[in-house]
Amino acid sequence: MARDQKKGVTVTDMAFTGAGNLIKLLPTGTVFLFQFLSPVLTNNGQCNSINKYLTGFLVGACAFSCCFSSFTDSYIGSDGLVHYGIATIHGLWPSSSDSSGSLDLSAYKLRMGDFMHALLSLTVFSVVALLDPNTMDCYYPSLESTQKLLVMVLPPVVGVVSSSVFVIFPNSRHGIGYPYQTSAQQATHSDLY
Repeated sequence: MARDQKKGVTVTDMAFTGAGNLIKLLPTGTVFLFQFLSPVLTNNGQCNSINKYLTGFLVGACAFSCCFSSFTDSYIGSDGLVHYGIATIHGLWPSSSDSSGSLDLSAYKLRMGDFMHALLSLTVFSVVALLDPNTMDCYYPSLESTQKLLVMVLPPVVGVVSSSVFVIFPNSRHGIGYPYQTSAQQATHSDLY
């Protein structure tokens, strides 16, 4: 198996790391929630005005969740438990003031990459949500038949572009909806940006 001599990392390790970064592109709980509620709120695509408002609210709430999760991170508090916070320009704003104790949370500052990852997550979710058959039947039923090429091509193109950017520039945040990070990974958090 090929090895990177400098770091001692196999190609397989790099592939799994890339796959892990792709998994973090969209919070899976948000997508699951949308896929679960969309048929109910759109009445399987047979919308009236109430269904359109409810579906619009669902899409907006899920889009906000995708963006918001890009600005959250986790840390181990003085009590030894995992805690979450929101990234700010001064560091991490913890979910509870007593859990951070004497920890320096300034290493978790808001970075330009956070905005890029939020934009990518929003773009991918938008394609998933707005090209969902129930959403299309509810809001723009004629699009599927007249723009079939767009419906077939846009999701893979957005997926490839977003995935490529996300693999090249991985996200170091491990916030709400992302896998837990170990203390060794936390120690190198500031080195990733």
